[in-house]
Amino acid sequence: MATETAKCCDVPMTDLKTTALHEMHVALDAKMVPFAGYDMPVQYPMGVLQEHLHTREKAGLFDVSHMGQVFIMADDKSFATAAKALEKLVPADIQSLEPGQQRYSQFLNEEGGILDDLMISRLAMPGYEHALYLVVNAGCKAEDYAHLEAHLPDGVRMMVKDDTLSLIALQGPIAVEVLRQFNPAVADLVFMTHTDLELKGPLDTPIWAHVSRSGYTGEDGYEISVKHDDVVRLTKALLAHVDVEMIGLGARDSLRLEAGLCLYGHDIDTTVSPIEAGLFWSIQKHRRSEDAGYFGAKRVASDLADKSTKRLVGIKPEGRAPAREHTEVQDMAGNTIGVVTSGGFGPTAGGPVAMGYVARKFTKAGTPVQLIVRGKARPATIVKLPFAPHNYYRGA
Repeated sequence: MATETAKCCDVPMTDLKTTALHEMHVALDAKMVPFAGYDMPVQYPMGVLQEHLHTREKAGLFDVSHMGQVFIMADDKSFATAAKALEKLVPADIQSLEPGQQRYSQFLNEEGGILDDLMISRLAMPGYEHALYLVVNAGCKAEDYAHLEAHLPDGVRMMVKDDTLSLIALQGPIAVEVLRQFNPAVADLVFMTHTDLELKGPLDTPIWAHVSRSGYTGEDGYEISVKHDDVVRLTKALLAHVDVEMIGLGARDSLRLEAGLCLYGHDIDTTVSPIEAGLFWSIQKHRRSEDAGYFGAKRVASDLADKSTKRLVGIKPEGRAPAREHTEVQDMAGNTIGVVTSGGFGPTAGGPVAMGYVARKFTKAGTPVQLIVRGKARPATIVKLPFAPHNYYRGA
């Protein structure tokens, strides 16, 4: 799925939007907080630590309906037309997508900074293979839609579906065991593929769903898009499984941090390029030249060639004190070399973990550094990401 910004809007509590699952969150005694303009659950009575561990060991269910869902298609019903239009706004190769494939990418500005990151899928439903389905971050979706509207050419349309579609994520090692009870075909999906099908099984009446094998935890799992009118019924049916629990934004953040996944507004923003953020893997080789034709291509090419730029790294503090966002990173001589962008306690890692940017020459794993926590220099080490292994299903 698209990574999720933690950029909270300055919206009065009375003006906060709600998802179709809001009443269920309240009934489950969730702690609700303002998040990206929505009233969202940050944790349930189980608590963030146990929610995190439950997702790693069994299956967690997340309400991510606040994120943006949009379709892009060309009037001539040509996939190539729609893909070429989107390729002017993202560095990923879209034209090579086969029906049922999805790809992670970023919207870039003309200077190569990241406006947002997103998931892009080519639909596989017969008759709709020409259409693209995008999931964008909640805190950026208004700007993303305006960006698309401004730059999509005549003959290519954007259809926002936030007012009709909800999105939930079932994550964890038994996610496949749970969801296959609703339709065995979901077990055939591999990481970063998707399908449209009916979910039945425990349900009295079938629900049509768009199901992708993806997520934001580092675990195997699914993101499921259904109509607002169906999401409560589906969520209740999933929660009926003894090993499925609702999980809030707090554990969602610690899970993605351990997995080394970027959070928009923290680890990535308009000041950094995909290369600095370590996202070069999301840009196919033939899209890495300065004449690739998308906004920011010149900076992407420059950052690939310039070994003096900063890079996003994993940082493992010694001891038990976490290093939070904005913590200064120094070399062992006391010189400032970077800053922490995300940090906290990693329940699976068994201690504090962090990510941040450091000068290129300090990026080698094993490099000792210092973190300035409450005015004191504390030892830490540059490490390879992720802190917890990815358990994505890529096939037998």
